[in-house]
Amino acid sequence: MQQDNVKDPKNGGGQPTPEQAEKAYNELVAIRRGKLKELQQAGSDPFAVTSYPQDSFAAPVKQQYSAIQPEEKTGHTVCMAGRMMSKRVMGKASFADLRDTTGDIQLYVRRDDIGAEAYAAFKKMDIGDIVGAKGEIFRTKMGEISVFCTEVVLLSKSLLPLPEKFHGLKDQDLRYRQRYVDLIVNPGVKDTFVRRSQIITELRRYLDGKGFLEVDTPILTPFEIGAAARPFLTHHNTLDMDMVLRIETELYLKRLVVGGMDRVYEVGRIFRNEGMDTKHNPEFTTIEVYQAFTDYHGMMDLVEEMMKTVAQKVCGSLQITYQGQPIDLSHWERMTMIEAVKKYSGVDFAAVASDEEAAALAKQHHVPLPGQPSKGAVLAEFFDAFVEDKLIQPTFIYDYPVEISPLAKRKPGDPAFTERFEYFINATEFGNAFSELNDPIDQKARFERQVAARRAADPGCRAQVDYDYITALEYGLPPTGGLGFGVDRLVMLLTDSASIRDVLLFPTMKPLD
Repeated sequence: MQQDNVKDPKNGGGQPTPEQAEKAYNELVAIRRGKLKELQQAGSDPFAVTSYPQDSFAAPVKQQYSAIQPEEKTGHTVCMAGRMMSKRVMGKASFADLRDTTGDIQLYVRRDDIGAEAYAAFKKMDIGDIVGAKGEIFRTKMGEISVFCTEVVLLSKSLLPLPEKFHGLKDQDLRYRQRYVDLIVNPGVKDTFVRRSQIITELRRYLDGKGFLEVDTPILTPFEIGAAARPFLTHHNTLDMDMVLRIETELYLKRLVVGGMDRVYEVGRIFRNEGMDTKHNPEFTTIEVYQAFTDYHGMMDLVEEMMKTVAQKVCGSLQITYQGQPIDLSHWERMTMIEAVKKYSGVDFAAVASDEEAAALAKQHHVPLPGQPSKGAVLAEFFDAFVEDKLIQPTFIYDYPVEISPLAKRKPGDPAFTERFEYFINATEFGNAFSELNDPIDQKARFERQVAARRAADPGCRAQVDYDYITALEYGLPPTGGLGFGVDRLVMLLTDSASIRDVLLFPTMKPLD
């Protein structure tokens, strides 16, 4: 088998030192560039090739002829193209593995069949080169479905050697930075992104089937809103005005509901200038859904049915495993935040009479006090401290304090709480939903308090109240249920991926320099 990686005999046949490895790598690169120069001087520049009549693909061909016997020929001639992943030269006959978008297939190449000149050119090809192959499908004596080649041509030259076959690209940081190499040498990586595409397709199919209309709203917005998330700032030269990249799609989508588009959703790229970890990337994908004439209970029903439908379509089962933890998507528990805190901490906030009593309970149970220690804010801190990490199986937590829910409608008869829920799986929040606040007077007051709090905490903050959205509400927003959820986290769950970087083709990375 041809390999680019050669062990250093001066090092006892073991792994070379970093200096030796770098020298050997540079020599391999020089050899490949030398081959390219020879080809170009001979009038056979591989980069001048514009197309190849590819008519067949590895996986379908192997499936179609899976029943043929060893040494049986099919009489079926194919033209295939892809990357050469290995080569075994054995005198007048050789084998190579061709990888296309569907998988790998073996090439059987003989000098007598493709000609001496073409065979000599084939022997000079390198692992990683893009090649085209024409020939008859047959099964070898050893049982491998292969192409009995009558033509092998170089379509594009690989000037850099691939990572060594049996070790692949293992450096996790490098895999994220060079996803193109990761996809070449770690074929299973592609499966994750194929499934990601399937998940988004099934989400769209489900929502479309429920009568929702997919729309697009602006990514560039005129000012920073009062929400807690920090935006990325930019500047529009022609208008000579500062702008921000959106941190949500919510306010524009609800404007559309005001305008009579009763069921809308957006698959939207979101940008937040914040920290990075296994669950957060500065740019990520969400889906926000708004439905007129329903409430947060209607959104709970939609989430549960949607999650079950998508998981069944993509995974084939509602019983999945995430990082070793069994998850049963067929059963969803529903608890109020007060019920959940009582269950896991023993403290019943339904019996707490005042903000002072709530603050005393926080000190007693070593729970951090929020900046403004109201009963609702303390309840939220108790939830973070005692509940969230216990929510392994799918769980809806609803009825959130108004202090942490500026866009949700207050509960009738209990204005300290809102008709809001979040849903959790494997101790992670997956989505957030409300009965949308449609009282423009209440919404204006909440926005103004929110912006004032942001500016007090950060004097340099340029957050503003979105008064145009208030104007939209003054024309009348019907009773509406709204939902937002992260696509990336859902893909992580349904592909059993430990980090958000594993489900983003090109995650944000700190420059190496």
